[in-house]
Amino acid sequence: MWSRLLALALLLTPASALAGVKEKVAILAPSALVLVVDAQGDELVAQNADQPFVPASVTKIVTAWLAMETLGGDYRFETRFYLDDKRVLYVRGGGDPFLISEELAGLATELVAAVGKAPITGIVLDASYYPSSLRIPGIEDTDEAYNALNSALAVNFNTVYAVRSGNIVRSGEKQTPITPLAIAQFRAQGPNGSGRISLSQDPAVSLQYAGELIAAFIERAGGSVNGKISSGAVPQGLAPVYVHRQSRTLSEILVELLRASNNYIANQVFLEIGGQRLGGPVSLEKSLEVANAMLAANGLAPDIHLEEGSGISRDNRFTARGLSKVLGLFAPHADLLRGHDGGMDKTGTMEGIRTLAGYADTSSHGRVRFVISLAGDDGAMRFRLLRAIESGL
Repeated sequence: MWSRLLALALLLTPASALAGVKEKVAILAPSALVLVVDAQGDELVAQNADQPFVPASVTKIVTAWLAMETLGGDYRFETRFYLDDKRVLYVRGGGDPFLISEELAGLATELVAAVGKAPITGIVLDASYYPSSLRIPGIEDTDEAYNALNSALAVNFNTVYAVRSGNIVRSGEKQTPITPLAIAQFRAQGPNGSGRISLSQDPAVSLQYAGELIAAFIERAGGSVNGKISSGAVPQGLAPVYVHRQSRTLSEILVELLRASNNYIANQVFLEIGGQRLGGPVSLEKSLEVANAMLAANGLAPDIHLEEGSGISRDNRFTARGLSKVLGLFAPHADLLRGHDGGMDKTGTMEGIRTLAGYADTSSHGRVRFVISLAGDDGAMRFRLLRAIESGL
C-alpha cells in the first residue's frame, strides 16, 4: 500500500513542480512572454508565447548562428596590403571588426618585415568592399560609440578614446597612439572631458583615422611614412605584399560580440555572411537574402524577421518558438554565450523593451532553452524569472 502511494507521489512531483514554476512566473510578471523548452522540444512553460516581440540584442544569437553556419568557427577576416614601385602603400579593407590597437601592433611588425624600413611615400585606403551608401536601419539614429557606422576599413570599432584637459588631448589607452585627427575630433567635443567617441558621422573621417593609426603603428614598428594619406582603389594587377589574417577566429569574435553586445561588430559579422556567399561588395540586401534562405530552410521564415544583424532596429520581429528553435540549432555552440550573470544567455535592452534568451541547466529537465520578453524598463525582472525557472525545474 505504502509503496504504491510513494510511487504515485513520485509520479506527481514533477507535474506539481512544473505547475509551481508556471504559477511563480505568472505571479512575478503576468504580462511577460516566457517560453521554456527542454532538449526534446517539449514546452515546459509557455506564457503569452504566441505574441511576436521586438528581440533587441538577442538578435545577436541569430546572427551568431548564421555566421557559424556560413563562415565557420575558424574563419578569419583579412586585410590586404599592396606596395607599388614608388613605395605607395595600398590598404584594402575586408570588413575586419577587430582591427584594434593590439592587433595593429602585430600587423605593423609583419608589414614592415614584408616591405622593409625604407620610407613609405603615401598610404591609399581602399574601402570599396563596403559601398559608401551602406546604412544599417537604426544606426543612423544614434551617435553612441557602440553604434558606429560599419566600414570595410575601420580601427578600434570606429571610435576614439581620449582624455582632454584644457587644450591638451592625450590617448585614453596606453596601447593607442594619439593622431592629429583624433586630437581634432576630440577638441570638437568641448573644452574638457574624457571617453570614447564615435567617428561614424562621416565615413571619410573614420577612414582617415584608420590611415593615421596604421601609419603610427608602422613607425612604432621601425618603418616610416612620409607621404599623405588618401583614399582610392588598389591598382589592377598589383599583387599583395602582405595579407593580414585576424588573430581572432570567428568563434573568438562571437564570444566578444555576445558578451559586449557591440552593434558595430554584430553588423560587420552579419555583412560578411552575404559577402562570402554572394561576393563583394557587401550589402545588407545580400546578407538578408542569405539569412532568409537559411531561415526558410529550417522552417523559420514565419518566426524570425530580420532587418539587420545587431538588434538595433525596432522592426526586427521574432516569435518565442522561432527563437527557441534557433537556440536548438545553436546548441553545439552554446559555450559562446557568456552572460553578465555567468550563465549561457544574452540580454536585449531598448527603451520599453527588456529581453533575455539562452540556456539554463535544471535538476529535473537538464539543459533547457528559454526566451523571456518584457514590456517596460525593469531589466532585473528578466533574471528573477530566470532564477525561478532554474530553481523550480
